[in-house]
Amino acid sequence: QVQLVESGGGSVQAGGSLRLSCAASGYTNRGYCMAWFRQAPAKEREGIAVINSIGIMTYAISVKGRFTISRDNAKNTLYLQMNSLKAEDTAMYYCAANPFCGSPPLKSGWYNYWGQGTQVTVSS
Repeated sequence: QVQLVESGGGSVQAGGSLRLSCAASGYTNRGYCMAWFRQAPAKEREGIAVINSIGIMTYAISVKGRFTISRDNAKNTLYLQMNSLKAEDTAMYYCAANPFCGSPPLKSGWYNYWGQGTQVTVSS
């Protein structure tokens, strides 16, 4: 059974950094499309970063230049390094996986597997 477990969320002041992790089990994520989404209260879920099986990364404009997605296939783990955090980055962050990347890759409907989420709160 596929499981995705996020960790690393927390509270931080604006301008600070956090690193999220997503541990995958039940499959080998080496060939999978892996992504990070976030959802703030009363807002739609937003795709923010995706990395495909050969390491090509795509970012939402809202996080480009501040966030970095990466994967360690040996550890079956996905990461999201978040720098220069802003109050508007406050949200529940989710990792997601799918055997392939759809087009556009940041569309939530492509992803079959989701973690339970980790909360990120940025205070200004």
